[in-house]
Amino acid sequence: MNPNSYETTDGIRTYKLFINGSWVASSRNQLADSLNPATGKVFARTHQAGAEEVLSAIDAAEKANATWGKSVASEREQMLLRTGDVIARRTEEIRDMLINECGSVSNKAMWEIDYVTDLLRSAAGDVRHVMGETMPVTIPGQLSMSVRRPLGVVAGIAPFNSPFLLSMKKIAFALAAGNTFVLKPSEETPISGALIADLFQEAGLPAGVLNVVPGVPDEVGKLLISDPRVRLITFTGSTRTGRYLAVEAAKHLKKFTLEMGGKSPLVVLRDADLDYAVNVATFGAFLHQGQVCMASSKVVVEAPLFEEFCKRFAAKAATLVVGDPHDTKTFIGPLIRRTQCDFIAGQLEDAREKGAVVLTGGTFEDRFFQPTVLRDVNSDMRIYHEESFGPVVSVIQAEDSEEALRIANDTRYGLSAAVITNDMQKALDFSLRLESGMVHVNDTTISDEPHVPFGGVKDSGFGREGGKFSWEELTEIKWITVQLGQRDFGV
Repeated sequence: MNPNSYETTDGIRTYKLFINGSWVASSRNQLADSLNPATGKVFARTHQAGAEEVLSAIDAAEKANATWGKSVASEREQMLLRTGDVIARRTEEIRDMLINECGSVSNKAMWEIDYVTDLLRSAAGDVRHVMGETMPVTIPGQLSMSVRRPLGVVAGIAPFNSPFLLSMKKIAFALAAGNTFVLKPSEETPISGALIADLFQEAGLPAGVLNVVPGVPDEVGKLLISDPRVRLITFTGSTRTGRYLAVEAAKHLKKFTLEMGGKSPLVVLRDADLDYAVNVATFGAFLHQGQVCMASSKVVVEAPLFEEFCKRFAAKAATLVVGDPHDTKTFIGPLIRRTQCDFIAGQLEDAREKGAVVLTGGTFEDRFFQPTVLRDVNSDMRIYHEESFGPVVSVIQAEDSEEALRIANDTRYGLSAAVITNDMQKALDFSLRLESGMVHVNDTTISDEPHVPFGGVKDSGFGREGGKFSWEELTEIKWITVQLGQRDFGV
């Protein structure tokens, strides 16, 4: 990284804030430790933004918008493509950051990097498709049209689980639409924010277009929400925090998008290929230790397959390697914080007391939780309703497809869902009746593409991210009429 982005003390880097194209220290000199989840040791520190730095970042973004908001499509397109090229040159560095900061195993880190490279190219292509339209009129000689204009300053609040991907997803489309951006990275993964700023700076992004201000959520978030110059808040994180942001944004008549929690069901119908269904469930439940909002944390299986599915699924889960995320053989790395292990252990204790059976796993050491499969889970149990955000999955029996659908929809969440079946009639029926923003047939619940309308319903989200669907959130539409010749007003 740019040597100006950090200072080194006793071998540990302390990263600065990125405001108006410069790396700056916090005026109150408040620092926060970043811990490696696998070791629990400090591997970096970051300056914490206070009110002064957050307001400076908004100032810089507002001033930069005067030129960036008027930039031609080719300029924004080339900037995004250059940033993708920078990432391609620095893949190893980014991979190591994701492993050390958020406990990503090597394969997950590489998938995240590949996705972001594709994302930037997709956003660059979409730059030329921020379009309005002409409309019919009832007034003779009038031309009626709509145009899309950038909002101005957009603020993003990113999560810890895929900090590189989910931050870049917010930034790339906002910049493509002509907005400027202020990023508040997760307090668990602030180094990812500094790295993103460094990548854009190397690509030549003009000063002020992107600003990164890690800090205490309550303080930084409140300032971003309350400042009238910030036109949109885009958030990925917990439903509890998302509800708070929605209420506060509404007080200021500020636009917002929310991508929140999930209890994503995978439905296995009686005609499914059993081995394939087990592989789908394994990937969907345990990718990134289950710390994915789309994770298949509830698997609903029709009765004829239930017993054999449980047997094969538990056996498969027991083979997954848990350990050092640098090792390419490792599939399960550490959870982001030790307290999450205690939370999951509490869910399991409640489930056992109410009749659930743990088929494999159920134990942890430090931040490493063994991949865990439960059966005989019912709606009296906390784990039936609560998001675990760990490598834990409940397998629930359904007598028929209608009961499977009812169980799948029996949740306050609605982000992603999947159904495994060779009956296309039922596949389409489920796709329409599942209460979910996204449905995947014969595939995992964890799926994303840069150009799709990514988002959920119910307590899982509000608004959509991705491709042309982002323009509804990131631009404002304006109606313009032009009278050709003089209009007869009859007066």
